[in-house]
Amino acid sequence: MTIDLEETTAPSAVMGAEAKTPRRGQKRVHPPSFPELVYAHFAWWKSVHRPNSNPAAEAGYGHILSRFEEAHGQIVDSYWCSHVESAVVLTEKKPALRWRSPQLTFHRVTDWATKSHPDVAAQLHRCDELAIRAKSVLNGVRQRICLELVMSSASHLLGLVDARAALLDEQKTATGLGQERALLDKVDAYYRQAANGQAQIVYFAGMAITAVVVSALAGGLWLSLGWHSWMAAVIAGAIGAVVSVIQRINAGNFDLSYDVGRPYAFFLGGLRPLIGAAFALAVSFAFSSGMLHAPISGNDPAKNHLALLVIAFFAGFSERWAQDTLATALPAASLHPQMSSGEPPVSDPSGPSRQVP
Repeated sequence: MTIDLEETTAPSAVMGAEAKTPRRGQKRVHPPSFPELVYAHFAWWKSVHRPNSNPAAEAGYGHILSRFEEAHGQIVDSYWCSHVESAVVLTEKKPALRWRSPQLTFHRVTDWATKSHPDVAAQLHRCDELAIRAKSVLNGVRQRICLELVMSSASHLLGLVDARAALLDEQKTATGLGQERALLDKVDAYYRQAANGQAQIVYFAGMAITAVVVSALAGGLWLSLGWHSWMAAVIAGAIGAVVSVIQRINAGNFDLSYDVGRPYAFFLGGLRPLIGAAFALAVSFAFSSGMLHAPISGNDPAKNHLALLVIAFFAGFSERWAQDTLATALPAASLHPQMSSGEPPVSDPSGPSRQVP
């Protein structure tokens, strides 16, 4: 995303030349930047309000506008200051592939308008930040909604600058600025909610694909080799991990780091079934080896298999429960943390060698 924040062309360079059309045969190396478009628009605007308008200014602005839209897309929303060379626009560029979403870009040149209004400049900087995040993180309809909300707030903020330049009621301007702060807070909340929801989709995709692969591999071995407790535990643990995340998403308490990119969210989601399968495998081994005992009546193998599946599922569903269950199976390790960490015993000079509990 390209957001123009600084005026890279002096105003006099465009207004003095009245934004003339390049001579025939001349070709510019790069398309016009947004500051150049703003200066050409301001020159045309001044020419329109003069007693004798200058056709060259209108022709020059039209030429720069057509070349700017050719490079960045059609301007779908805009606000042009009437007293100074400043503006904000939102462009929409059609994708090369029909099934892809249009590319929206927020452009801003406001330093000339806000150099004496730091309160407005600070809120416009928030618009920049939100636009950059929405462009980089969101996609589809969420991105469009967020960028259009940002564009609306930026337009209102520049309108406040124009009101001050026109010496209108300062109290109304201050009230409007407070309202825009509150609206930008709502836009920021919408962005965070939309970005987290989008990250959850990517996370779930990685989790579901990994769970299907793990279950297919373990299930294939199960069909080939017959019943083995570790195969059933791997499948049940992976499924339990998926169900656990779905429950947290439905409860609305599953937040992700959405600014890290989609591949990383997909990678983290892929790890979740593997972790659930690992815990389920460890807990199933603890019960199968006799370190832990399930409250099962009788000695029916079918009941034992079902009980093991339930235990493995719950181990993948709740990592904390699995850790606590394994801790109870190793009382010595819980009582002597130095032994579990591999540290040597501490020698007491007043007596024989002992271990510190």
